[in-house]
Amino acid sequence: MDFFGILTMIGGLAFFLYGMDVMGSGLSKASGGRLEMLLEKLTNSRWKAVLLGAGVTAVIQSSSATTVMVVGFVNAGIMKLSSAVGIIMGANVGTTVTSWILSLTGIESNNFWMRLLKPSSFAPALAALGAVFFLFSKKEKLKNAGMVFIGFAVLMSGMETMSGAVEPLAEIPEFTRILTAFSNPVLGVLAGLVLTAVIQSSSASVGILQALCATGAVSYGAAIPIIMGQNIGTCVTAMISGIGASRNAKRAALIHLYFNLIGTAVFMLVFYGANAAVGFDFMGDSANAAGIAVVHTAFNIFATAVLLPFSSWLERLACLTIREEEEAEAGGREETLQILDTRFLATPGLALEQCRAAAADMADCSREAIFLAMSLISGYNEEKARRVEMLEKKVDDYEDELGSYLVKLSGGDLSAKENRILSLLLHNIGDLERISDHALNIKEAAAELEEKQLCFSNKASEELKVFSQAVRDIVDLAWKALQEENLEMAGKVEPLEEAVDALNAEIKRRHIKRLRKGKCTIEMGFILSDITTNYERVADHCSNLAVSLFEVTEEEFGAHGYLDLIRGEDHPEFGEDVERMREKYILP
Repeated sequence: MDFFGILTMIGGLAFFLYGMDVMGSGLSKASGGRLEMLLEKLTNSRWKAVLLGAGVTAVIQSSSATTVMVVGFVNAGIMKLSSAVGIIMGANVGTTVTSWILSLTGIESNNFWMRLLKPSSFAPALAALGAVFFLFSKKEKLKNAGMVFIGFAVLMSGMETMSGAVEPLAEIPEFTRILTAFSNPVLGVLAGLVLTAVIQSSSASVGILQALCATGAVSYGAAIPIIMGQNIGTCVTAMISGIGASRNAKRAALIHLYFNLIGTAVFMLVFYGANAAVGFDFMGDSANAAGIAVVHTAFNIFATAVLLPFSSWLERLACLTIREEEEAEAGGREETLQILDTRFLATPGLALEQCRAAAADMADCSREAIFLAMSLISGYNEEKARRVEMLEKKVDDYEDELGSYLVKLSGGDLSAKENRILSLLLHNIGDLERISDHALNIKEAAAELEEKQLCFSNKASEELKVFSQAVRDIVDLAWKALQEENLEMAGKVEPLEEAVDALNAEIKRRHIKRLRKGKCTIEMGFILSDITTNYERVADHCSNLAVSLFEVTEEEFGAHGYLDLIRGEDHPEFGEDVERMREKYILP
């Protein structure tokens, strides 16, 4: 092989690795995090977990990515360690799909239909179709499909280039001697382990081995131990992701390592024991791409079938390695905040779903805080007051953590829709935090009433009761609209917000009237004004939350555009809705 042959081989390797990355990214974006979210839900049986792990890995084309996500789920406390075992085993089986796809490069036939299956025949057409989708389509799904097609075509072109470039190596005696050395099981395992640890992808390292088969110098005796080592080397990614994680997350990474180590040891003992007793004739034969895929698949299925019944033992071994007393749980963060694991940032669709779950819990905390604070006005309770303070602090923590996480996520490869959702979440958490602040303000007003032994007049109390009910209703309506992503409900929030504004103005007018007649004091007026102002601002924030739903679904207008639209002459029903709301909340 001359200098230019080496350049060609390096270029082919670069195309191969880049194509694999592009195809994986496209598949991940196409799934939008939905496949990954299944991992945390459908794991109530061992076999179901194995099948799910295999299926997800086959689609996203990366066992390392699947395992890292599992470590993240365990670290976040949303997956049990026992459930993680089956998924990790299934991921090893799912990753074999890539080797079968790559084996298509080895097809040799003059039959027209068989030649169509060869990547050199259909990859150019896929690349052209992918380019059309990616460059000219405005639909996100087609763009993602185009990305997958282009990645696949580049991957296969790189594989073909590599295979062609390494063929002359068969004529170099030194190269043949090196490969022969790998027939030693220990050296072969170490070679596969190091290669996979460096590039951090067992699929890619198996593909490189399949490309080397084009030289005809790679025997099955050399290939088998290299494949065993590749399965161990892929554990490096999960082990790295376990650094700084919780105790159970580290155990999940260890289970991946133990599974591959024990599986490799058992397979090699059985295989080489049988070889010593019987003598397999094929060990000296030249391996081909399809043969590599067969060995890769057979090993992973064998290891899973043998070790799945002992999955609890693997879990126990990991627990013995990292004992309870050897590590304090990391961070002390709230359990719900733990779902914002940085490992998920590599899969933006999944990370965004975790953000939405955290934002939903933040919304519930904010809603509980405002309702508890409102109840304190009619009957102060120290325990409820402390609960309001605790919830307000929790919502503040949410805003800091979730806001920082969303900013990190914004640097990821997000679709246009995902970018809109991210932007709206950033806006929504601000409104939710402000609602909890108003809850704290209302609690302090109620505390002042309690401390000074003051109370509103019967008339003012009745008016506040109507106002409180209107605020409760607008909060419930906005929350339900957000939870269900119901635009019809969201459209009812703004008319109610107008009614709340009218209530606020009318209550202030009535208070001034009572003040002039000497039926109310200045001090009570200040407290009443604090309460009603906070009520009115809570309604404003509910309006912002409702409008956000229209922003995410209707790209042609923002918040002000939507409000101007519904209040315009073309929407007389808005005025009718406002009037109905005002009639519903009439002050006594």
